[in-house]
Amino acid sequence: MVAADWPGVDPEWSREIDVASTSAADEPGTVRRWHLLDNGAQLARRGLTPAGTLLCVHGNPTWSYLWRTLLAAGSDPAHPWRVVAVDQLDMGFSERTGTFRRLEDRINDLGDLTAALGLDGPVVTVGHDWGGVISLGWAVAHPQQLAGVVLTNTAVHQPSGARIPPALRLALHPAVHRWGTTGTDTFLRVTHALAHPPLAADVRGAFMAPYRGAGRRAGVGNFVADIPADASHPSFPTLSRVAEGVRGLRVPALLLWGPRDPIFSDRYLKDLIGRLPDAKVHRFEGAGHLVAEDRDIAAPVFEWLAGCGPDSGSANELADGPADDSMLEFGTRSLKPGAGVPPLWAPLAELAAGPAAGDTAVAEMATDGSVARSLSWQELEQNIAALAAGLQDIGVGNGTRVSLMVPPGVDLTVVLYACLRLGAVVIVADAGLGTRGLSRAVKGATPDFLIGIDKALAAASVLGWPGRRISVRDLPARRRRLLAVETSLAALARHGAGLSPGLPRPGTAPVPDPDAPAAVLFTSGSTGPAKGVVYTHRRLAAMRDAVAATLEIRPGARLVAGFAPFALLGPALGAVSVTPAMDVTAPRTLTASAVAHAAAAINATVVFASPAALRNVLATRAGLSRAGHEALGRVELLLSAGAPVPEALLAEVQRLLPRASLHTPYGMTEALPVTDISLEQIRAAAADAAAGTMAGAGNGVCVGRPVQGARVAIIPLAADGTAPGNDPVREAGVSGEILISGPHVKEAYDRLWLTQRESVRTPGWHRTGDVGHLDAAGRLWVEGRLVHVVTAPGAVVTPVGAEQAIERLDDVGMAAVVGVGPSGTQAVVAVVETVPPVRRAGLAAPQLAGRVRDAARAAGVSVSAVLAVPSQPTDIRHNAKIDRSRLARWASAVLAGGRPGRP
Repeated sequence: MVAADWPGVDPEWSREIDVASTSAADEPGTVRRWHLLDNGAQLARRGLTPAGTLLCVHGNPTWSYLWRTLLAAGSDPAHPWRVVAVDQLDMGFSERTGTFRRLEDRINDLGDLTAALGLDGPVVTVGHDWGGVISLGWAVAHPQQLAGVVLTNTAVHQPSGARIPPALRLALHPAVHRWGTTGTDTFLRVTHALAHPPLAADVRGAFMAPYRGAGRRAGVGNFVADIPADASHPSFPTLSRVAEGVRGLRVPALLLWGPRDPIFSDRYLKDLIGRLPDAKVHRFEGAGHLVAEDRDIAAPVFEWLAGCGPDSGSANELADGPADDSMLEFGTRSLKPGAGVPPLWAPLAELAAGPAAGDTAVAEMATDGSVARSLSWQELEQNIAALAAGLQDIGVGNGTRVSLMVPPGVDLTVVLYACLRLGAVVIVADAGLGTRGLSRAVKGATPDFLIGIDKALAAASVLGWPGRRISVRDLPARRRRLLAVETSLAALARHGAGLSPGLPRPGTAPVPDPDAPAAVLFTSGSTGPAKGVVYTHRRLAAMRDAVAATLEIRPGARLVAGFAPFALLGPALGAVSVTPAMDVTAPRTLTASAVAHAAAAINATVVFASPAALRNVLATRAGLSRAGHEALGRVELLLSAGAPVPEALLAEVQRLLPRASLHTPYGMTEALPVTDISLEQIRAAAADAAAGTMAGAGNGVCVGRPVQGARVAIIPLAADGTAPGNDPVREAGVSGEILISGPHVKEAYDRLWLTQRESVRTPGWHRTGDVGHLDAAGRLWVEGRLVHVVTAPGAVVTPVGAEQAIERLDDVGMAAVVGVGPSGTQAVVAVVETVPPVRRAGLAAPQLAGRVRDAARAAGVSVSAVLAVPSQPTDIRHNAKIDRSRLARWASAVLAGGRPGRP
């Protein structure tokens, strides 16, 4: 097989070079023959001057072919870079030396090669697998030539006492090693099978080509044998030297990672982040060990190299000014230190020290309607301080990641504020993500500590979640050992209370930097894998202030929090908070009696509940006692968010809470709230839409005007249903992607550098992925998600307006409008959840289909087909966001003649 037969490779790149060896594995004067893929001559022939050189080093058992997409991208006249992808000695099409080359030898070998090539710099190393270690060894040894570092799944450190990955242990086993790596091609085939999706046959053949026959595979076996499994291994000192040397690198770094890797898991990524704290990191969800095959890595590498446009900072930072676009900085910029802001817990501390110290601060309800537990402001402050001291004593401190798997209530409130005071970063991925989603989130966040209830700790044991484990309550010794639990919150609080009276100990836990990360909050995952959203202390405080100013929630307010984030925000607002008896992973389990009991317990003035929760509250209101009605009658403010809230639903809720002002803030995990609107304002907007006298009124859900400090703008939709521009508009009636800006917008997406860059590609704004428009009064109307826009022939259809019209039918509950077919020629299909529910999903009855078509037509949408389902597939967290992508796939199969089944 020759270069012309390697898919994706220009034969002109293939070359060989003789290199004098200085390795201890060779006799003096030895010359070795190397094979490379090198586009340097091609660039010169075209008259292109490269900006620098990418030095690409493969691992085991691949070869330079792994980097073909980088070679192709580097040959583009728009951004020419010389790309030198090496075949290490005994690997690929380089010489078979007949020697055993250890890690030190291979680092020296690479230095010999670059000297022979005359690579003076700037050089950016690119490495994968054990080629990552070798590339970093070269980088540490050549600081004058080094301009940057790119790494894909690799490792430079094996934690003391931890075993190497099972796949490598098997490959090293005496009964398997020689047979599996050299005698047969098993090791190659197993490695190639790690690709997601599977490699094409011709690509797989190209990867196998250099290793036909046992004589060509000695290097594969030797590479495995040279893995430093522990400190006794001959290569361990070299690995340790490289690992420590990486900490001293002062160049930009990019880490591109496939988390579905049975060899180099996220724990190795975490170690690299610790050694390269300023690195840009992107985890390609669903990709694995062969991330360069699973995903396009060339585009992000060259985007990073170019440093084009602002860095991956927050939308607000982008407005500060242009980034440094010098080549060596690759567009990076340092964060500006900000002035101090009152920390999130400031109102809590003030109340604990004031006349209200003995009043109830936080409570949680039992299923029988009684108060299960409660703390006064003073007790809450003391418990937080004691636990903070105990946590600090076991190593929780500035930058420590702590995953909190504790239901809303007293325990979660105490541990959350204790961690924040210590400067720890709390990871909040609620059980509403489901087992798979939750596991994906926790593994990706790589917490140092995991604090949870028994159920969460059991899941951590079964699913291999990272982090030192702490239980909420004291556990029997046998169960503690079974769950690998070190201690409990109760024990830490007892220990912390005895350390000193002023806790945490003076001088050891300063107020965290306002611009340091404080929390990683995960999205609901309703439109793809849940994303971790990073908030700094400054932005959390700004969120508190936005909520307080918009909704006039002041210290002394009394809040029933049927939605977990508001349960945690209550003490920061100085509001008394109570968690009703409900399954927080299923909002629709909240009953009218549970809300009423919680309201009565604290004489509540504010209630927060999701739309799904409100529906069940209304469905169960017949069970309310007179005292329950009286408790709800004293509520002054009701908040509902998480999904559009129909006016009819709010009208029913108003009858249940007659004194309450009903508000439906619009927001997201990335910014809450963004806009706000009351029931009266919703009715006024509906009247404007019906009258047709105000530009932009109608076609969607009116979510009101921006809250204090927030701004909203629109990027217009194109004919293909995308929003490709970068020039925000505020013209009434222009539909497009919704952009937001404000001091409480997220800092970044956690370890999702590409996602973050895309979200802030319009300078000064966060791109929400929602679609909507403004009306002439400055109100925002939400029309759906950008990914759910339907591109019908000659029309771009946003779903929410038609869905609302359909949901006004008496026999329809929730409706979804989806597109079926190729983009640009999609048929508009309505999927309705009927009342009462149909027994089987499938085509809707003719009469119902006719009424649905008429309703949609009145909203300006022509529906081609109508399907009925017993229930819509909704997200787990809110039980309200319909999975339209899933529905579209299901509808497509049904309309093609497939069995309906369940969507």
